[in-house]
Amino acid sequence: MNLRDHLAEAVRTLRAAGVSSPEVDARALTLHALDLPPTAFLLRGLEEVDGAGAERLSQLIQQRAARVPLQHLLGTVEWGGLQLSVDGRALIPRPETEWFLQLALADLKGVGLPRVVDVGTGTGALALGVKMARPDAAVLAVDLSPEALALARENALLNSLDVAFVKSDLLNSIPGPFDLILANLPYLPEGDRAHAEPEVRHDPELALYSGPDGLTLARRLIPQARAALAEGGALWLELDPRNAPAFAAELRAQGWAAALHPDLTGRERFVRAAPLPSRGGETMRPV
Repeated sequence: MNLRDHLAEAVRTLRAAGVSSPEVDARALTLHALDLPPTAFLLRGLEEVDGAGAERLSQLIQQRAARVPLQHLLGTVEWGGLQLSVDGRALIPRPETEWFLQLALADLKGVGLPRVVDVGTGTGALALGVKMARPDAAVLAVDLSPEALALARENALLNSLDVAFVKSDLLNSIPGPFDLILANLPYLPEGDRAHAEPEVRHDPELALYSGPDGLTLARRLIPQARAALAEGGALWLELDPRNAPAFAAELRAQGWAAALHPDLTGRERFVRAAPLPSRGGETMRPV
């Protein structure tokens, strides 16, 4: 079989397996398995492919048909200018989180030598993204999962970025102060388990679900974040668009200035929160 025939067969296999983007995935896996440049289908499409390369391609296509995530099979993703290793130890960083990072970085403008913590770091994407954008920042990345922290450390080495890593249950026993707290915590309601996509089975459950409404961990973080924020600092959370507005309202009721920000598709996904100043020992409440 030539290269184009292999591609066509891969597309058919993935389409039959219910993969949502069979053409894109088949193309990516074919190039990866055979170590070919993107122009190969145009310039070398009629070349015969057999032997070890064909066997490797067949194995990758069968794994993708079994709904192993594409990114796990490729081994890396490009995210926010970083090259990140990805596997089953942490969630694959999503494109919407790149915009989350850009929004949050605006809070560091004019702040010299900022102190930043990424809570629930996973692959380390947010922590490393901050360090890349602000080399002068002291960045701490925390996660409860030792496996995720190991992956994040690997990614720090891969990108030659100096970030500190600590195993912690949220910000428990991490006093701060921090000018910026980033939190992309598990935010799916438990009820989502029943109808999750097959690929989700390859993600660590610890990184997905957070109580009946998806906000259990975010609620636990709030008193810790209030204690750890420096004066003038801000907390940024990425949440499910289904629960972000409700959580912003909860924060306002607890004496925070909380604003919703949309992702690039217009869904209100991100929450920026800062404690309201106190007056006479009492926190000023929003009107």
